[in-house]
Amino acid sequence: MRVRSFLGACCAVAVLVAGEAAAQAYPSKPIRVIVAFAPGGGTDILSRVIGQKLQELWGQTVFVENRPGASGRIGTELVARSNPDGYTLIGTSPGPFVITPSLTTKPTYSVAKDFAPITMVAVYPQLLVSHPSVPVKTVKDVIALAKARPGKLIFAAGGYATPSHLSAELFKMMAKIDALTVGYNGTGAAHIGIITGDCDLTVANLPSQIPHVRSGKLRAIAITSERRSNLMPEVPTIAESGVPGFESSSWFAILAPAGTPPEIVDKLNKEIVRIVHSADMKTWLVREGADPVGNTPAEFVKHMASETEKWARVIKAANIQSQ
Repeated sequence: MRVRSFLGACCAVAVLVAGEAAAQAYPSKPIRVIVAFAPGGGTDILSRVIGQKLQELWGQTVFVENRPGASGRIGTELVARSNPDGYTLIGTSPGPFVITPSLTTKPTYSVAKDFAPITMVAVYPQLLVSHPSVPVKTVKDVIALAKARPGKLIFAAGGYATPSHLSAELFKMMAKIDALTVGYNGTGAAHIGIITGDCDLTVANLPSQIPHVRSGKLRAIAITSERRSNLMPEVPTIAESGVPGFESSSWFAILAPAGTPPEIVDKLNKEIVRIVHSADMKTWLVREGADPVGNTPAEFVKHMASETEKWARVIKAANIQSQ
């Protein structure tokens, strides 16, 4: 028994030493970051910014590979099936991880079983805006107008079952109003729809809305996050404007395939969190309208679970079906 115990202890020590050695040697070759969306969007840009910072830190190439399609499912599934060695990561927004699971009865990947969360990098508040011709200036105005014209107000959404779509549905549910939501092919198309006056309102990430608000093409009504944005401190939150408890934000995070050595996950977490909280990165994120986060894998998992539960309720109540 003593011999077996001794051998078992030796094996445990050997595994620990091997893991530490692997983490110290990592990375020894280029790292690929998959983005499951088209180039040029917020997820793509932030993946490249974080990748460049890691490249400068480690002296290894970090390149972004765009694999768009099926609302992010194609690129996400690719990462789920990748070798869990720390050399394939995914930079992502919420859709594939907290919305898609509630939209399909035959998922091609499991968020819980196929991924090793690393950290949530930042949170992006959204902004509720209207076309200037719509006679509203506050959330209470929107609610009153919607109740006076049931089923007549139109929300533009940057795609079906996207965060902007679900945020609009959550607002309609919590405000108890009847309004129509029209899905466009992307945020840019949705903005065209509202700027031209084809739609009345939209909810989308703050950074993409600010130029249109500043130019007078759109009117800012309220911020969707729990607190006001430093970029537009004059704009109140929806929660403080008549819909208590309302909160809806997009976010950017990084994950690896399940089975990635814990030592490598820990190293990635520590380095990326250090990058997120560096002075220049925090300045850049705030300027882009984001709130820096940089949490632990456990905190990130807890947040995803809460978001999945919230959006599942919205999807069911709004009868949103997989397409």
